[in-house]
Amino acid sequence: MTETTTKSVFAPFDTKFEMPKFEIPSFDMPKFEVPAAFREAAEKGVAQAKEGWEKMKSATEEATEVLEESYATAAKGASEYSLKAMDAARTNTNAAFDFVSTMATAKSLSELVELSSTHARKQFDTVAAQTKELTSLAQKVTTEAIEPLKTGITSALKKVA
Repeated sequence: MTETTTKSVFAPFDTKFEMPKFEIPSFDMPKFEVPAAFREAAEKGVAQAKEGWEKMKSATEEATEVLEESYATAAKGASEYSLKAMDAARTNTNAAFDFVSTMATAKSLSELVELSSTHARKQFDTVAAQTKELTSLAQKVTTEAIEPLKTGITSALKKVA
């Protein structure tokens, strides 16, 4: 009888693997001097960049202040405009209720037509005046809100240039 021995398929890999140890070579950097002209140019470039940064920072801060001021002016103007529009709506609503009350007292169709014509003329004039006033207020608010932007941004850009 023959005896069979079994060999592991992984026999060649059974030994423990170790990474070879290498030393990292040390390279000495050559010592050289930066030419004075190059050093001066670099220092000048850094100084110019710093100066440019300071100008941009100042201009940005100024522009931010201008935007805040403009926004506050616009918000105040929008509030004023809204109040004026609500006042006009209240006036028109009261006029409509007064007209309906007056219509109830009309005794004839001709009187009703006359009251209606009078009310229509009066309301047309009132609405025209209100529209003119609201338009004027809107133009004023827009001008007041835009003017600081126009002058402030121009000033900030002049500082940067």
